[in-house]
Amino acid sequence: MNQADLPRWATSVAMPLLNLLSALLVAAGVIYLLGENPAESMGILINSAVLNPEGLGYTLFYAATFIFTGLSVSVAMQAGLFNIGSEGQMYLGGLGATLVLLALDHTLPGWLLIPAAIAGAVLFGGLWAFVPGYLQAKRGSHVVVTTIMFNFISASLMNYVIVSHLIPDGEQSPASRVFAESAWLPKLNSILPVLGETPLNISFVLALVALVIYGVAVWRTSWGYQLRAAGLNPHAAHYAGISISKTIIVTMLISGGLAGLAAVNPVMGSTHYLGLNFPAGAGFIGIAIALMGRQHPVGILLSSILFGALIQGGFDLSLEKPNIPPETFIFIQGLIILFCGAMENLYAPVLSAMFKRKDK
Repeated sequence: MNQADLPRWATSVAMPLLNLLSALLVAAGVIYLLGENPAESMGILINSAVLNPEGLGYTLFYAATFIFTGLSVSVAMQAGLFNIGSEGQMYLGGLGATLVLLALDHTLPGWLLIPAAIAGAVLFGGLWAFVPGYLQAKRGSHVVVTTIMFNFISASLMNYVIVSHLIPDGEQSPASRVFAESAWLPKLNSILPVLGETPLNISFVLALVALVIYGVAVWRTSWGYQLRAAGLNPHAAHYAGISISKTIIVTMLISGGLAGLAAVNPVMGSTHYLGLNFPAGAGFIGIAIALMGRQHPVGILLSSILFGALIQGGFDLSLEKPNIPPETFIFIQGLIILFCGAMENLYAPVLSAMFKRKDK
C-alpha cells in the first residue's frame, strides 16, 4: 500500500497532525535548551492566544490576513502553480486600497468607500499577479521565479511611492496620512464585546465567506474541475479541450486578487494608513498554511488560526519568559513549513504499514 491507497482521513487529517506534532516536539526541545519549561511555556501561549478573550480577538485578527494569503497560494496550487508572490501582491493590494481612500475618503460615505477600496485592493493584487501568469502561459517563464522577483520589485516600488509621494508634508514617518474614519473597517467588538478592544474587524467575516466560495468553486463547479484537471495533468486536460493558458492566467488573477484582499485587514482595519513593510511576511506564511491545510477550506481556517495563535501567544510568552526571544516563533513557523511541506510524507510509510497489518 502506498500513500495514494491510504484513506482520505489519513492523508488529510492524520498526516498533517503528525507533522504538526513533530514540529512542536522539536520546538519544545529548543525551548528546553533555552532554559525554560516547555509545558509551562505552552500553557502560557495557549492561555494568551486562545483562552483569554482579548488574546483570542488578536489571534483571529491575524488569522483573517492569513486566510486570504493561504487561499491565494491554495487556488494557484490547485492549478499546479506555486505562487510565491503573495507577499508582493498583498503589498500592491494595500497600495490599490490606499489610492482609492486618499482620493475619496473625504467625499464618499463609508458604505460606498469601503467596497471601492476593497475593489482597488483586489484589482491591484490581481494585476500584479497577472504578469507572472501571462509570462508562464505565453512565454514559458516559470511562475516560481517570476513571482519571487516580483516580491523584490514590489518592495522597491512601494518604498519609492510611499517615500516620494505619499508622506504628508512635514512628516518624517514613511507612511501615508491616516484615512478618514469613514474608511475604517467596522470592528466586531460591537457584536462580541467579550473580545475587548482588539482590531478584529469584518475582514474576518469576509475571510470566512471567501473560504466558502473557494470550497464551492473548486469542488462544485465545472470551472473548479477544469482547474484541478489542469493541475493534476495539464497534457490530459489540454487534450480534453481545457485551455491551459487561459486557466493559468485566470488562476493567477484570482490568486493575486485574494492576496490583495489580505491587505484590507491591516491597512483598513488596524493601522488606518499605508506604511512600509506592512505585510510582515503574511504572504510567505500563506505558503505554510496552504501546505499544512492541504488546500482545503477547513484546513486553511485551522492552520490560519494556529499561526495567528503562534504570533499572539508568542509575543506574550516572550514578555513573560525573557529567555525565549520573539525570533523563536519564526523558527517554529519554519519547522511547521519543513514538516508540513518538504517532509509532508514522512509518516506515510508508517501509516501504510499499519493499514497493511490491519488488512491481514
